[in-house]
Amino acid sequence: MNHKFLLSLIVCFASFNFYATAQKKPNVIIIYANDLGYGDLSCYGATKIKTPNIDALAKQGLRFTNGHATASTCTPSRYSLMTGRYAWRKKGTGVLPGDAALIIPTDNSSLPSIFQQAGYKTGLVGKWHLGLGNAVEKDWNKEVKPGPKEVGFDYSFILPATADRALTVFMENQLVVGLDPNDPITVDYKNPVGTDPTGKDSPRTVKNAC
Repeated sequence: MNHKFLLSLIVCFASFNFYATAQKKPNVIIIYANDLGYGDLSCYGATKIKTPNIDALAKQGLRFTNGHATASTCTPSRYSLMTGRYAWRKKGTGVLPGDAALIIPTDNSSLPSIFQQAGYKTGLVGKWHLGLGNAVEKDWNKEVKPGPKEVGFDYSFILPATADRALTVFMENQLVVGLDPNDPITVDYKNPVGTDPTGKDSPRTVKNAC
């Protein structure tokens, strides 16, 4: 048999095997939600609410019936998911303010970086709440890093913390969405910004309308 033909045949089979293996690699979607209980999904037995789209995911994939949380609040539980470490073993992993620095080490393995090593493209959409940048005082009108990219996400579209505390903006990768150089963003948790009144200085009385 012609050696060149044999070599071409081997390369062809190797390429086909690589393609077939790549096709078998499953998509992995992690939905991490606040205030969602085990029995809140109809695929896990909920009867008061219906969750047909998540039920479809459960039917097509794997459904786990024995789960545990490392914490009952957002930042520490997210820290544990990302690092594989108990949050209470590291100081500064409590519920973070919106201007906190990144608490995920960038020089250790993380959940998304392990997926990258396995050949996956990784993405993050939604609430982050693990801090951004190296310092509390940062310029939100420029790239804010390190963040999701530096710990293993190829793409991110996030809310930095929660919707009830500054900074309530969306960020795509390392920039705030819709930045306007004529209207720069200023965040300060200690001092008033400009002449606008604060809630502490101008409290409002809320009466029961019932």
